[in-house]
Amino acid sequence: MKRGFSVLLVSCLILTLLAGCGGKAGEGGQAGAQPGAKDGAAASEKLSFSISFSTGGNIYIESSPDINNDKWVLKLEEMTNTDLDIRLMSHKEFDQKMSLMFAGNDIPDVVGNMRGGPTTASMSGSVEAGIFMPLDDLLKEHAPNLMKMVTPEAWEEVSYNGSIYGIPSWLENLSRRATFIRTDLMEKAGIKEAPKTVEEYLDMLRAFKKLGIEHPYQYRENFKYADTFLGAYDVLPFQFMELNGEVVPKFFDVENMTKALQTYKTMYDEGLIPKDFASLSQVDYRRNINSGKSGMWASNGEGLIGFRTKLKEVDPSMKVDIYPSPTGPDGKGGLGLYSSISTTFYINNKVGKEKAIEIIKFLDWMLTEEADMFFSFGIEGENYTIENGKVNYTWPVKKEEVDEAGFRANQLWFVHELTYNKKQTALTEDGQDVVAAFRDVLSNEGRGGITFTANLNSFSKFPDLASTGDTGPKFILDSMVKMIYGKQPISDWPKVLEEYRAKGGNEIIKEATERWKNKENVVDRTR
Repeated sequence: MKRGFSVLLVSCLILTLLAGCGGKAGEGGQAGAQPGAKDGAAASEKLSFSISFSTGGNIYIESSPDINNDKWVLKLEEMTNTDLDIRLMSHKEFDQKMSLMFAGNDIPDVVGNMRGGPTTASMSGSVEAGIFMPLDDLLKEHAPNLMKMVTPEAWEEVSYNGSIYGIPSWLENLSRRATFIRTDLMEKAGIKEAPKTVEEYLDMLRAFKKLGIEHPYQYRENFKYADTFLGAYDVLPFQFMELNGEVVPKFFDVENMTKALQTYKTMYDEGLIPKDFASLSQVDYRRNINSGKSGMWASNGEGLIGFRTKLKEVDPSMKVDIYPSPTGPDGKGGLGLYSSISTTFYINNKVGKEKAIEIIKFLDWMLTEEADMFFSFGIEGENYTIENGKVNYTWPVKKEEVDEAGFRANQLWFVHELTYNKKQTALTEDGQDVVAAFRDVLSNEGRGGITFTANLNSFSKFPDLASTGDTGPKFILDSMVKMIYGKQPISDWPKVLEEYRAKGGNEIIKEATERWKNKENVVDRTR
């Protein structure tokens, strides 16, 4: 086992292997007939297996009295001749529930990890302990769709010691976060060409302020979805880079970090961001945008349709589009790149080979046209019709309808490409603009770096110096806010770095450098 895993938990995991516990994992390998029965199997012979996955915070799932008797689960079972024993994991308590599952030796046949990779903390060292089976040979022989469609980068992220252990939902385009601008405000300000550089963007925001826009640039606390200009200077504080033989957080680029901080301070001093920017919550962020008070913001690209709908409810003349993000000194820009993978499914090592083959065929079926239509639109004649080759889809309107459709198209669709729902998105004019934005804008931008697929062990020792997901360390964010407010000079940034090192940063940097050199649970997403 690698450093940092609990001896007690390791013992539990090893006992699990020896005892063969875990739901139906010890049952024989009976294969289903549809979509992938064993040769000569009877059509009535169902593939039965247990599977766990996160609720994703979806209210429809979390309020279900019995998810195994849900209409969409039953329809999926009918289509695939399967009998699923679904075990839901609370989204809010996912890591805790996963840990209890492993420690309690109650591991289903298939485990869905919403954190993705095999060495993430939520997997509790289970792959290293041999709880799950390597899948390379079975995938090559029995999963033609998966092997054709899943990207090499995604396969790399679900591998451990050179073997594939997980079957992922994946992203073809890792650049998902986009720069949104109110096109109607640009027109009112007489801006005929979209801005490109940081300074051109600042001039546009100044023009929005003159128009009376309350929040020319919509900020959000902790620079979350508010790091557009940090991306321009390539100093996103949750990313790492190689510098002078060490692997360090990108905020160690003093020259560009000070330029980025000066940009935000300029926006604060000129009223281009709210005076209380440091405390604006996600709710504030969303409310200001949807009420028409914001001129520019960052969000996931597929959100374009929703923003347009909300703004038109306020004023039909309001228009918003996705534009190339501001570029920095290197001529590049964009928000942080995502991981190649999202939820990944692992097959218990106690599942027999024949049963494992049928589980793989079941997951491979999810990339077929039949599956795509079902998960995207539902049941023909009930949720959609087809006329002259065109899909007429009854879009969900009420919140409970949206949640229900979301369960079918997201959580229940275990394996698929996640950038956006291609079939649904192509049905509307706004959706076609989303497709164009990903193709023409987002595919050409985005900032990546050296990324650790399992958290650095030193992060738990120095929590204030640890980055979490897409958020920088608390100590660094607090220092940035002080400088933007003018409580500390920006020229003191080297002193901040010295303090970071002294507080434990040297230990973080040492571990990061060793992990990079040893190629241990690390990928390079630098563009």
